[in-house]
Amino acid sequence: MLGVAGTLACALERKHMAKGKGNMARPGPQRGGGGAGGDMMARLQQVQAQMQQAQVELADEYISVSSGGGAVTIEISGVQRVRAVRIAPEFLQSGDAEMLGDILVVAMNAALEQSQGMAAGRLGPLTGKLSLPGM
Repeated sequence: MLGVAGTLACALERKHMAKGKGNMARPGPQRGGGGAGGDMMARLQQVQAQMQQAQVELADEYISVSSGGGAVTIEISGVQRVRAVRIAPEFLQSGDAEMLGDILVVAMNAALEQSQGMAAGRLGPLTGKLSLPGM
């Protein structure tokens, strides 16, 4: 649906072209060109490319977080993908499943928190480059 303004613009353009006067410019925002809008678009594209590169790098970076005095170690990437969960064999011999569950929860939460902090440290400066008005 074009609405009244769009229908009127199309009718005027057809009438104008029928008289052999070529294409009439439509009212409204212009596309392309340069100016501030073009600069903003270029900056957005640059930051997007940098963020994609940072995501690729974060996917290949891992941190290890231990809990329970080293009883459990979680290895996690900068994009919150767990690569390994290691449980010390001597802790397994204790047979305390409830304690193991508690230590796993603490280790996993700490690993996620540190991984998210690593990602925020890497991506935060990039989003700060945008300085979008109204955001």
